[in-house]
Amino acid sequence: MKSIGVFCGSNHGARPAYTAAAQELGRVLARRGIRLVYGGGHVGLMGALATAALEAGGQVTGVITGALEDRELAHPGVTDMRIVATLAERKALMAELADAFIILPGGYGTLDELFEVLVWAQFRTHTKPCGLLNVAGYYDPLVAWLDRAARERFVREEHRAMVQVEADAEALLARFEAYVAPVVEKWME
Repeated sequence: MKSIGVFCGSNHGARPAYTAAAQELGRVLARRGIRLVYGGGHVGLMGALATAALEAGGQVTGVITGALEDRELAHPGVTDMRIVATLAERKALMAELADAFIILPGGYGTLDELFEVLVWAQFRTHTKPCGLLNVAGYYDPLVAWLDRAARERFVREEHRAMVQVEADAEALLARFEAYVAPVVEKWME
């Protein structure tokens, strides 16, 4: 894996553990020589992630919309900043540049990004691993819903298994190294 796209909050959230996990992920990626591809901001978990990766000597590609850049939200130290017109273009470029995806805690935008890459994987638009970094149990309710969606036959078990879940960055990366994308149709009937 040469690059990993990380989707996460532009806020820090209520728990210091979220920021600490973002910083640790940035350092882990830098140590492993994996380029970080992220939303380009200097605020919230995004900023903490990118700053930690840069301080650890990592390479960082930011992908930000012109509107967000105009609001002075772009990280000034990023190795490679890409400016796009829309959030849809941002997701598409991040997906093109990344070999895998990690989702840290976040809000609506983070979940939108998660489900977009999952739907693309479900239709085999890509075969890249995707994982939740489940910091302090943040994603426990989402994992429960994913399990229920599979039990209720709205999602195939094979597609549910596409979402790797770990509380530790190194453990998640180890799962990515062993990942094999499923080869099944989306439809059950």
